Amino acid sequence: MHLFRFAESAQALILRCAAIYLVLLIGLRLFGKREVGQFTLFDLVFVLLVANAVQPAMTGPDNSLSGGFIIIAALLLLNFGVSRLRVRFPAVERLLESKSVVVAENGGWLHDVLRREGITDAECMATLREHGVASVEETTLVVLEADGSLSVVPKDRDVMRGRRRKVRFIKRS
Repeated sequence: MHLFRFAESAQALILRCAAIYLVLLIGLRLFGKREVGQFTLFDLVFVLLVANAVQPAMTGPDNSLSGGFIIIAALLLLNFGVSRLRVRFPAVERLLESKSVVVAENGGWLHDVLRREGITDAECMATLREHGVASVEETTLVVLEADGSLSVVPKDRDVMRGRRRKVRFIKRS
């Protein structure tokens, strides 16, 4: 039985995983992401296709059980390492995390910013409703946060606070 016999060295598998991880990390940083709970059908199809496409690039000719364990361990360690680097070094965090962006102020949408960030009118209005606000004129500030949520600061501070809505990032600079 060849369940545990490598067709490729453990180092090669780790190097392949690291390369794929970094390319995906950079790609998601450049083109944005949506939180898992906010995936559209298009996002789901994209993730499935990417997973299918990168699997052979990570495993190469190895389809052993041991190789699978090594790949999982390498990905977990890479993810852990990147999260630690992000916390320890502010420059890494700035490189990996998006900045908050004002999308409405003083009761008016900043349409150029909304278009650049890929936020639709429907998403804007849903966010306002979730915060108990009927229109943008009732707000002082609306901010697209780094995590993809829209925060609303109403002019009337007694307005009910709702959950923060996640929206899709198109591109962040």
